Amino acid sequence: MSDPISLIDLTAQQARIRDRVDAAIARVLDHGKYILGPEVAELERQLAEFTGAEHAVTCANGTDALSLVMMAEEVGPGDAVFAPSFTFVATAEIVPGTGATPIFVDVDPETFTIDPASLEAGIVKARSLGLTPKAVVAVDLFGLPADYAAIRTIANREGMFTVADAAQSFGAEIDGVRTGGLADYTTTSFFPAKPLGCYGDGGAIMTNSEGKADLLRSLRFHGKGGDKYDNVRIGLNSRLDTMQAAILIEKLAIFGEEIEARNRVAARYQSALPSSVRVQKVPDGYRSVWAQYTMVVEDRAAVEAVCKETGVATAVYYPLPMHQQTGYKSYPLAGNGLPVSENLSMHVISIPMHPYLTDADIDRVVDSICKGSANK
Repeated sequence: MSDPISLIDLTAQQARIRDRVDAAIARVLDHGKYILGPEVAELERQLAEFTGAEHAVTCANGTDALSLVMMAEEVGPGDAVFAPSFTFVATAEIVPGTGATPIFVDVDPETFTIDPASLEAGIVKARSLGLTPKAVVAVDLFGLPADYAAIRTIANREGMFTVADAAQSFGAEIDGVRTGGLADYTTTSFFPAKPLGCYGDGGAIMTNSEGKADLLRSLRFHGKGGDKYDNVRIGLNSRLDTMQAAILIEKLAIFGEEIEARNRVAARYQSALPSSVRVQKVPDGYRSVWAQYTMVVEDRAAVEAVCKETGVATAVYYPLPMHQQTGYKSYPLAGNGLPVSENLSMHVISIPMHPYLTDADIDRVVDSICKGSANK
């Protein structure tokens, strides 16, 4: 059998930039400023420039990025925070610790991102429970931005702030505006498997508010004031390591080219996959970064079996929506249930997606999907 095709190939990327990464690490070792060294400030400058945001504040991971936003906005008891159920646990797990209540809403069946109609129903639910609508955490699933025009219209009407959970969509766009400028706050993750990932953990928050950026920098450093031993508020220990910042600077330098390559792979998949599978819809004016290439299939087990036989990696994101997971079953739902999230969880499957897939790799993947979905 041919060599396996992995979901993500970090080895190919590392081979491309290994000399630059080695030199960047060596520079950090030479100056020895391992926490909040000069590379951290430089990365934040470059992240802001890349996204078009006024400010970028790095932190230890993507989950902390969300937590820091909740702290900055003083989310607490009596507040409702709305999030899609079809997402990774980090999106919602940051809410209960604040004393606020997460309310799960459904997603659109074509884009897989938050459904504005379900958000409206969630607001009705919140008010029926005596909760104050406080925030919407929209998830840019699989690399595709959510419908921020609709979400922000609702949020502005209700006096809520918006968070773009862009852990999977850093570099994506709507009408030429990149993630970082689509919501009041944008959070992202630099987990290694993300489109822009480091060699450990890391995260960042983008905002156009100088005051909020300063507050976030305090919160990520134990809530420090003018002196690190004068902590003026409750905070976290959530600083990005200088080493990871140095690595991310080198990765960001080639990131634009990698986004182009991801979209070429996606276009080739789109043109070759059988009509029996349904792929995530990218609306007009939107550009995904394809963190994952995810399809809806009738018989997932059959597709998985053929792919396993042919050495094509697959994954399921996510086999259980949040509202069906043990730790989250007790939280409120929008409307009369979340049928789209439940259906997607039973039928989605993700196939290899990264900038270094060859045409031969793609043909192999497509052939496996065709065989697995035949006559289904």
